[in-house]
Amino acid sequence: MPVYSPELIQTMRAVLEEVMTRVPIDQATPGLKARVAELILKAAAEGQTSHDGLLATASDQIQILLSMLT
Repeated sequence: MPVYSPELIQTMRAVLEEVMTRVPIDQATPGLKARVAELILKAAAEGQTSHDGLLATASDQIQILLSMLT
């Protein structure tokens, strides 16, 4: 299991919250937030640790996740 620094954990949390602000309120479910968090964790485990990189990864996938919900 990967070990993340406190700074990276804070970055991942900030990215998660930022991405969720881009989701329409009626679609911002706890399940969607969990899926986005999984994407961010996976990207971090694969070596993506910058705020911008994690944000891009999550943002690129959000439309796919939203389309799966409808």
